Amino acid sequence: MFPPYNIRVSGGFVLLAIWFVLANGWEPLATVLGAAAVHELGHWAVLRMLGAEVTGFRLGVLGAVLETNSRRLSYGGELAAVLAGPAGNLLAAFLLTVLGKGRWPAAVGANLVLCAFNLLPIRPLDGGRALYLLSAWAAGPVAGEAAVRWAGGVTAAALAALIAWVMLRTGGSLWLLPALLASVYWGAMPWHSGGCL
Repeated sequence: MFPPYNIRVSGGFVLLAIWFVLANGWEPLATVLGAAAVHELGHWAVLRMLGAEVTGFRLGVLGAVLETNSRRLSYGGELAAVLAGPAGNLLAAFLLTVLGKGRWPAAVGANLVLCAFNLLPIRPLDGGRALYLLSAWAAGPVAGEAAVRWAGGVTAAALAALIAWVMLRTGGSLWLLPALLASVYWGAMPWHSGGCL
C-alpha cells in the first residue's frame, strides 16, 4: 500500500494539457504521460529501495517533481536515484520495442526523448543533478556547483538557440514556446541541489 503523499497539480499544467488535447487528441497526451509516469516510478522505486522518504509529488508546466527527504543518502545513493528515471525510460523503450515488435513506435519515441531530454546537464533536470553529484563527490560541493552552472548555462543557451531556430524555420510552432522559455529560465536561475527529483 502506498503511503499518503502531498500531491499537487498546477493550474498551468491543466491548461497546457487541455491545449495539447485540443490540438493533438488524447492518444499523444496519454503516451507522453505514460512515459513520464515510468520516469517518476524509476526515481520512486530506487528512493524507496534506499530508504529515502518520498514526501510529495508536484505536476507543473515544466514537468513532474518528486519531493524527497534525501539528506540521508550518500552521493552514490542520490546519483542512483537521479539516474533511475532516465534508466526507467530506457528500459521501457527496450521492452516496448522487443515485446511490441514495432506496434508502439510513439511510446518508444516518447520514452527515448524523455530520457535524452532529462539527461541534459541543466538543473533541475536529472542530468544537471547527476553532474553536480558526480563533481561534488569527486572534488567537493563548490566544484560541483561550478561545473553544473557552467555546463547548465552553456547547454541552456544552446538549447534556447536551437529551439528558436526551429521555431523560425517551421513558421513558429507554438508547442516549442514553453521549451524555449524553460531553457532561458533554467539557464538564468541559480539552482540549488537536493530535495527534489
